Amino acid sequence: MSDQLRTQTVGFIGLGMMGLPMATNLLKKGHKLVAYDIDARALADVVRLGAKAGEGPADVASQASVVISMVDTTAQAEEVIVGAGGVMDRAQQGDIVVSMSTIDPVSLRAMHKTLAAKGIGLIDVPVSGQVKGAIAGTLKASVGGELADLEKARPALASMTSEIVHFGSIGQGTVMKLINNLLSQVTSVVVAEALVLGTKAGLDPTLMVDSILKSTGNSAAFEYGAPRILKRDFKGIRMDIVDKDLELQVQLAKSFKVPLFMTNIAHQIYQAARAQGLGSEDYAASIVKVYENITGVVVKGK
Repeated sequence: MSDQLRTQTVGFIGLGMMGLPMATNLLKKGHKLVAYDIDARALADVVRLGAKAGEGPADVASQASVVISMVDTTAQAEEVIVGAGGVMDRAQQGDIVVSMSTIDPVSLRAMHKTLAAKGIGLIDVPVSGQVKGAIAGTLKASVGGELADLEKARPALASMTSEIVHFGSIGQGTVMKLINNLLSQVTSVVVAEALVLGTKAGLDPTLMVDSILKSTGNSAAFEYGAPRILKRDFKGIRMDIVDKDLELQVQLAKSFKVPLFMTNIAHQIYQAARAQGLGSEDYAASIVKVYENITGVVVKGK
């Protein structure tokens, strides 16, 4: 591939619930895209939209100067970026790797050092806004890393987001994302707790939710979770992924000797839900089942 064409091409690895619509928006905004996912069906979906299929992370890196990683876990990110057959194997000096997953900041800093030794940049750009934001292209991006590397990746990032905020050195974007997730994920437990109490006390669940949506008890977590609970809609952001986030939040707090009283309690409630077989269900909706099983009530809309 010519250097000019390679410079104009974005690589994308990880076409899951968030990754596929994000990659789709890159295509819609006119970017040349080479993509890869272990799920052949997801890869076929984005190829039908105009992307080129890569044979693996290294092959993607050989064809693009900016490579985005949107996988689930720290281990997956390490494998994709610096593992055997990973991006580092074929990336060139001056290329930028964009890690958009919520992973361990310590790992990000280690990968940054490894890549820098080869002249390859790494920035961490986790995003908030859920699937609807990924589809609409209105995700909020929190960035850690060198500003010069961010500027190289900005055209691609701007095609998937409505806001890009630089928080400092590598890993700091992910620290910001972990703080945001802490607030959302802990609050979702309280949402379930409140709705079960209200239902047990005789309130109509639909009226209760409608009232809270207009009151001081409302929040982004309530707006996301409560309607799903009423509809018994348990498809969405997997609880197993949220458990990973909570582990990272606790690790971060330990490294700074900060107690997380409420977060650790919420983490145990999510663990109880996972023990009941709910790990593949939406975290904010399915957490209500823990309380329902204890109290004998079901929070359901009309």
